Amino acid sequence: MNTDIVIREYEEKDLAAMVSIWNEVVEEGIAFPQEECLTKESGRDFFAGQSYCGVAEEQDSGEILGLYILHPNNIGRCGHIANASYAVAAASRGLHIGEKLVKDCIEQAHAAGFRVLQFNAVVATNIHARHLYERIGFQQLGTIPKGFRLKNGQYEDICPYYIEV
Repeated sequence: MNTDIVIREYEEKDLAAMVSIWNEVVEEGIAFPQEECLTKESGRDFFAGQSYCGVAEEQDSGEILGLYILHPNNIGRCGHIANASYAVAAASRGLHIGEKLVKDCIEQAHAAGFRVLQFNAVVATNIHARHLYERIGFQQLGTIPKGFRLKNGQYEDICPYYIEV
């Protein structure tokens, strides 16, 4: 696979791949809080409802390898804080796509007027994501014991992170 990957705003033609990648992470049950998979219809509404969605596209093939969603973390006086989620297709992990997605997300958050990007629930055992966030400059806010219920019913700690954008 060519590693010439660009991050761009999603388009309607990307929805089937985005839903597939998103659902893959949901079904793994070890990172996203969602338990219900998206359909093409619910996915269309879900992605359209975000402040911004970016996709990682392999330029030669046009294949979508990953995505992110960016949206407010809260409202009103805390509306300047954004939240995001990232998903990379299992077959494309290890190609540094997540890093490209996170860096683009930080740029888009800044462009949208957010001042902080906060992750509420990074699962403690998601070591690759945690190392990536820390390498980019995110700060861990602490640990919430047993804050995430895994697919198998066990509970895992979560680690909130933030970075000023």
